[in-house]
Amino acid sequence: MSNVMLALTNVESAYGPIKAIRGVSLKVRQGEIATVLGSNGAGKSTILKTISGIIDPRKGSIEFAGENITAKDPAEVVQRGLSHVPEGREVFPLLSVHDNLMMGAYTRRDAKRTLDEVFAMFPRLAERRAQLAGTLSGGEQQMLAIGRCLMGAPELIMFDEPSLGLAPLVVQEVLHTIRVLNGRGLTILLVEQNVAVSLRLSNRAYVLENGRVAMSGSGESLLHDDRVRQAYLGL
Repeated sequence: MSNVMLALTNVESAYGPIKAIRGVSLKVRQGEIATVLGSNGAGKSTILKTISGIIDPRKGSIEFAGENITAKDPAEVVQRGLSHVPEGREVFPLLSVHDNLMMGAYTRRDAKRTLDEVFAMFPRLAERRAQLAGTLSGGEQQMLAIGRCLMGAPELIMFDEPSLGLAPLVVQEVLHTIRVLNGRGLTILLVEQNVAVSLRLSNRAYVLENGRVAMSGSGESLLHDDRVRQAYLGL
């Protein structure tokens, strides 16, 4: 697992005059799960949006699979094999489950096989393929957002707070799905509010404070770090 798939070097992004991330450097190696932790407003989502091309960085560089993707158009980033499951799911509520999934495959010609794979992975989506996405439960919408992402045949998936607002049983299902995807060879960059669970999942983790990387290390080492335990686990 020595190959670096995603690398940020001294990346700075802002919303108008307000700097959201400041000099962030991090690496995600091929085949691993990396997690970004931090309190609300620390800049976690901004990192993912900057990688995706939704926000242009003011400084620094972003490389994916050995190519510079800094400030690339989001559609080009997806075509290169890097996909983003956003916070809040953001499905198309007035489109059917099937049409939502096909929106994830707009750059591909061989979507039928992947659609069958998504339906095999998420049988509830197959059962509801004609149903409007806006009428699904929160957990089903999260599965749909993940399925839509998979339709683009990504090599790396970024998840932004995938458990947010979901019932505990559904959270376990979503986290299990992330493990399964990683087991199938997908590289994962995860932003997740459930610190203990995400650190147990992760090979590598970064702690963000005020837009900067304050700590980094293996998921296991940070799980047992007193500063992390006190700040995020209440121990």
